[in-house]
Amino acid sequence: MRNRKNASPTLSRRRALALLGGMLVAPQTSAQVNKPRLPAPAFAPVVPGYSLRFPQDEGNHPGFRTEWWYVTGWLDSGSGSLGFQITFFRFRPELKSDNPSAFTPRHIMAAHAAISDPAHGALQRDERVAREGFALAGAGEGRVGVWVDDWSLKQENGVYRARIPARDFSFDFTFAATQPPLLQGNGGVSRKGPRPASASYYYSLPQLKVQGMLTRNGKAEPAVGTAWLDHEWSSSYMDERAVGWDWLGINLADGGALMVFRMREAQGGKFWAGGAYRAPDGSTRIFESGDVDFMPLRRWRSSRSAAAYPVAWRITAGTLRIDVSPLMDDQENDTRASTGTIYWEGAVRALQDGKVVGRGYLELTGYWRRLRL
Repeated sequence: MRNRKNASPTLSRRRALALLGGMLVAPQTSAQVNKPRLPAPAFAPVVPGYSLRFPQDEGNHPGFRTEWWYVTGWLDSGSGSLGFQITFFRFRPELKSDNPSAFTPRHIMAAHAAISDPAHGALQRDERVAREGFALAGAGEGRVGVWVDDWSLKQENGVYRARIPARDFSFDFTFAATQPPLLQGNGGVSRKGPRPASASYYYSLPQLKVQGMLTRNGKAEPAVGTAWLDHEWSSSYMDERAVGWDWLGINLADGGALMVFRMREAQGGKFWAGGAYRAPDGSTRIFESGDVDFMPLRRWRSSRSAAAYPVAWRITAGTLRIDVSPLMDDQENDTRASTGTIYWEGAVRALQDGKVVGRGYLELTGYWRRLRL
């Protein structure tokens, strides 16, 4: 998926080094071959009572199985209103060997980026994946600093900066916080099912101020907007009975913010749910599973994957009720080359009584096939 036109010789050499790494490891001796395999290392658990620390917990947590930094938002530019997303993932494989080789893939980094533009009619998208190390990819601890090849999201001079030179577009954006972190769940511990182990550490940064340059078709133009950053890490995110999730993050026009999600069972119903609402005055309400309801209003079927996605919804969260309408129907993202799945993720508007009251992003996973992390 690399942009061959823009790929530097250095990056090409690094990629070749990583891909050929397995063949460069010294041959095993008979003693090594017969040596019993060690048990897979234990992954760090999510435990109630942990207090998230900032900025320390904004960085990487390598003891956990999965982690992601997720930025979604709306841009206002000369091209009109557009949606965008930037995501960096870290995955820790379940290694069952004590192989000391530097080529052993102890962590895998993947990244997605996309633009939702009604004039284009479908996502413009790109992705990257590489093992951590050899300056190919990595995630720093203590503050946000993640990269895959020449894609990066880092904290710089009090803001978050994303540099994404993708195949058909390029982002060079800064995201400035206007609100403190919104801790999801119980003080940042977000349950994903009835079993306490099915949980993540999770916080959000809503109402981020976006500034920067968007480049498409060789033309750079200034862009401003509003974004939402999610950071989650876990070792047991999905209960085995869940097949996927529906997630919604909305920056409300009055300065408030709403996040709701539901984990789905195989029959399509709610397995678990939750969320949080930050009012304009800064007060927060955390929603329990019974407080949240997703009612689909309309479905769109992809001609590529044949998956049918509910792209319009009526959402109930406590006493709040909003309708959700997509910026465009075809916002399906095929990421089989990096994270192995196809899902729907796109820009949406929030409405009450037909009036737009917010803009945000909707993510729908597990409709193509059961999602496996």
